[in-house]
Amino acid sequence: MVSSVKPYKNQHYADLKKDCIRNKKLFEDPEFRATNASLYYNKPPPGRVEWKRPGEISQKPHLFVEGISSHDLNQGVVGNCWFVAACSCLALKPKLWQKVIPDWKEQEWDDKHPENYAGIFHFQFWIFGEWIDVVVDDRLPTINGELIYCHSKDPNEFWSALLEKAYAKLSGCYQSLEGGNTGDAVVDFSGAVSEAISLEEGQFYKDQGKQDKLFDDLLKVYDRGGIISCSIRAQPHEIELKMMNGLVKGHAYSVTAVKRVRLGHGLLAYFKNETIPLIRMRNPWGKIEWKGAWSDSSEEWAKVGDTERHNLGITVEDDGEFWMSFTDWCKFFTDADVCRVMNTSLISVHKTWHEYVHFGSWAKNADPLLNRCGGCANHKQTFLQNPQYLFDVTKETDEVLISLQQRDMKIHRPQGHGENLTIGFGIFKVELNRKYRLHDILTQKCVNTSTYINARTVFMRINLTQGRYVIFPTTFQPLTLGDFMLRVFTDVESGCRELTADKPQVKCWSSIIGYPQAVSHVYVHSAEGLQNQDRTGGADPYVIISCEGKSVKSTIHNDTLNPEFATSGVFYRKKLSKPITVQVWNSNAVKDEFMGQVVLSGSVNDPTEPQRLQLRDQGRQMPGIIGLRIVTSVQLTAI
Repeated sequence: MVSSVKPYKNQHYADLKKDCIRNKKLFEDPEFRATNASLYYNKPPPGRVEWKRPGEISQKPHLFVEGISSHDLNQGVVGNCWFVAACSCLALKPKLWQKVIPDWKEQEWDDKHPENYAGIFHFQFWIFGEWIDVVVDDRLPTINGELIYCHSKDPNEFWSALLEKAYAKLSGCYQSLEGGNTGDAVVDFSGAVSEAISLEEGQFYKDQGKQDKLFDDLLKVYDRGGIISCSIRAQPHEIELKMMNGLVKGHAYSVTAVKRVRLGHGLLAYFKNETIPLIRMRNPWGKIEWKGAWSDSSEEWAKVGDTERHNLGITVEDDGEFWMSFTDWCKFFTDADVCRVMNTSLISVHKTWHEYVHFGSWAKNADPLLNRCGGCANHKQTFLQNPQYLFDVTKETDEVLISLQQRDMKIHRPQGHGENLTIGFGIFKVELNRKYRLHDILTQKCVNTSTYINARTVFMRINLTQGRYVIFPTTFQPLTLGDFMLRVFTDVESGCRELTADKPQVKCWSSIIGYPQAVSHVYVHSAEGLQNQDRTGGADPYVIISCEGKSVKSTIHNDTLNPEFATSGVFYRKKLSKPITVQVWNSNAVKDEFMGQVVLSGSVNDPTEPQRLQLRDQGRQMPGIIGLRIVTSVQLTAI
């Protein structure tokens, strides 16, 4: 990822501050003026707004009072609990907030040198793959002398209000921050990868195995610097409705701890080593808490020793922060956003990832070969006209993380165009030697399709077997235009790249060495009845498909006479008179043994349906039948 920081609106903080100090004036931001246009586009705040500088609101303003804490923040009148929840999470991660609030010591008020105060601050956000530095002045909207948006519990602390102003500037105005997504804000604070998990649809509450696996995953995410938030889905009339158990519907909570809490007292607790999975959350309102098991004053805490309680920082006060059992969390919350800060360091004690980032567009063109907005797989005529990204899995199996993100649309809300596109992607396993765009789906297998949703980000975590794959990022409907960023993470190098060429290029020497006259797709499904090759009555077969000096080879299938190869290759053929051979070999420690072959003419007139052919060796019949399919076309963009 690009590590340099780009100034937003070409405003350079250091130069602007220096200019203000030299001219002895406080900064007034011409790009985000203290006017109603910066507040709203159609829904004014409830009262007469006055823009005031911190020194007009507080006698001793500071960026931070006694450090930064998740307890600092309270929500204002705008419906941006999602942003406040993200800020609460940010406050728990020093490495992250010190990136978002750069030079924080230099930006702090200096009581000894008030002449150095220029009423200017800057914050950094990770926007669509690059870090952006956003400058703001310190004029904040108030009603009756009080801040009306995000603010700190301590009236002298202003980091959250100023950070929110910078984020509102990026979004066009404060009203554009209504009804966002906590995971999106966390990504903008960190460059993390966001995964939306439906606790309700996954039915984690009813499945102890899935619940245990999820807790272990969240524990790992949290311990490695990730950020988690959650909410309870609500109908429009239920937004911010308080339930009998103290939880609030349609409201974003930040997760502030994930722990296995030791039960018991004294030394006995250590010897028994009995634990319970608990999770701690914070309500952005700074009040109104869960009333059930493991709430602040519940009887369950009597099961926990004094030392453990002290380590957990249990407080019996309505400060908006509370614990729940993980089982209850899965039961009562419906959605969670899990943001992983991906470790791509070459030197690390934790798991590292290989990351590829691609930027693309869904763009319209009358030429089907150039069109890049074909819609989802429901639209079979145009689906393959989408952008295509190829990658390899070289391990036997590998966990692959894929994140598709579209441009943030909040800034377009004042013009009525602020809705996200409905996006998603499909993953196809393709020929082992494919290097040109896919033009027809013959035997290539769709291994998975993401959810299609009008969210900023769609995420998938999947285990894939060894082979070559193509990702198709798409909008749901064809001819929908937009920009996207695709991020692919694998355990080992995947060589992820965009497929842009449709067929081999014609070069100046093509007339001498020749140019392909046809293209053939060969898929070997399986073999059966192969000859025994060892004392145990089995074999370790693999298949090689060859054409004009080029070949693809399957993985070895151990201890079987009936292997399922599911291996394919695509060949651009210069000499149609040369056949295609499919050979089966037995893997051997000393020397591999030939088990038979079939020879295919690869003519365009050959049958295209699946075939079962007898293995042979120089005309002599060999034990075993091979199942395959071959398709040949003289049109190079047909396969």
